[in-house]
Amino acid sequence: MPVDVDRLLIDGGQILTAGGVMSWTDLCLRLVERLRGAEVMTQTARFLLVDPPGREQRYYSIFPPRTGHGDTAVLEVQRWLQETEAKDISLETLATRAGLERRTFLRRFRKATGMTTSEYGQRLRVSRACELLQFSGLTVEQIAWETGYGDPGSFRKIFARFIGLTPGEYRQRFGHAS
Repeated sequence: MPVDVDRLLIDGGQILTAGGVMSWTDLCLRLVERLRGAEVMTQTARFLLVDPPGREQRYYSIFPPRTGHGDTAVLEVQRWLQETEAKDISLETLATRAGLERRTFLRRFRKATGMTTSEYGQRLRVSRACELLQFSGLTVEQIAWETGYGDPGSFRKIFARFIGLTPGEYRQRFGHAS
């Protein structure tokens, strides 16, 4: 059965697996759905005051950058990206900071982090946006600008691709600002 760190529940036919402290609710609701149908499962979820299955683990996770790779040039760039909130993720800037030729830097960065420089920068920005959505009163447009996106529409698309929720849905579910 494949492992998928973005999903709370994996239905492999004969085998169901779930992760998280409340995984038993996801498993039970899936079994109710299998045995009694979607309508009974939804009624059961409402009665228990829980979200029906369909939630994803990525709603709850933060981006954990891989830093144990030992490539000092890449580590320096990762630290700089963290400090600057990945506002400048141009290949030219990153390769210069690493003191490497562009192609060499790209190859080493991907090997060390498991992703492209663009994806890495986007994940850092989206993580910062999650914090701002949870704990600030800034509008989604202001958060887009604050995290380095010139176009709020692009920000919304990228956020939804990585998190699985729109920024508004994320704030509604996890926001703590008054």
